[in-house]
Amino acid sequence: MTQSLFQWLSDPSPSSRAQARLGQAWLAWLRLKRNHLAMLGLAIIVLLCAMAAFAPLFATHDPFVQNLAQRLLPPGTPGHWLGTDDFGRDIWSRIVYGARITLYIVALVAVTAPVIGLLIGTVAGYFGGIVDTVLMRITDIFLAFPRLILALALVAVLGPGIVNAVLAIALTAWPPYARVARAETLTVRNSDYIAAVRLQGAGAGRIIWGHVMPMCLPSVIIRVTLDMAGVILIAAGLGFLGLGVQPPLPEWGLMISSGRKFLFEQWWVATMPGLAIFAVSLGFNLLGDGLRDVLDPRSASR
Repeated sequence: MTQSLFQWLSDPSPSSRAQARLGQAWLAWLRLKRNHLAMLGLAIIVLLCAMAAFAPLFATHDPFVQNLAQRLLPPGTPGHWLGTDDFGRDIWSRIVYGARITLYIVALVAVTAPVIGLLIGTVAGYFGGIVDTVLMRITDIFLAFPRLILALALVAVLGPGIVNAVLAIALTAWPPYARVARAETLTVRNSDYIAAVRLQGAGAGRIIWGHVMPMCLPSVIIRVTLDMAGVILIAAGLGFLGLGVQPPLPEWGLMISSGRKFLFEQWWVATMPGLAIFAVSLGFNLLGDGLRDVLDPRSASR
């Protein structure tokens, strides 16, 4: 049965649209599997999701319970294999629960910023003229400011907190997606199939939603995956400065901030969450590179 399923997915003459799409997804997965670095990145992200979903199973202690009698224990201590912080809280358990916060921020930014950018970019590229000029100049204004500086300014206005941090990151992350979507739209808006759909009586909204946006999705997905490392770093930076997630939540940037005063003697307090940020950022970058090779037709044709 498994063999017949593989043959059905690999059929060069699909009998339905669903079979064609599933076959394309299957072939893309086969190409992705050949990229060992991309699979390493995927494994890191899957591990992050598993830690976030099953944090009580992975954690060995309550991440909020303080035990001053066991403060600043080094890594390798029985029961605390990554050591403890200045309040005696288990660092491994706090890193595990911090994966939930990191994934929460990444997920919210991934479903807001790309949507805003995709909408603005496709509308600007399809209509052109004054619409394109106005929307792209607004995009240029956002791009003129460094993302972290703009996020800091927005959080300073909105106030610290995880929701405001996510909102600030999303509002600073959409311009690159708008640029990518506009470039893709400019290449397809005068295509023959777009002209055929227009002659059939389809309106601008239907053309943009049903025909232009799907053509922009592969490039946007690649950009989203590559940008997630930057999102994690900005979230950690806001937490480090005390403008993001607030104590006692175990956010990785906040953990680094609380451990920086012990960096030379109790190095593990700040180093362990820093290594977690490094590993997850590396995972998203490796997966993004692999998806670019798979989803970009120019890369796949070489």
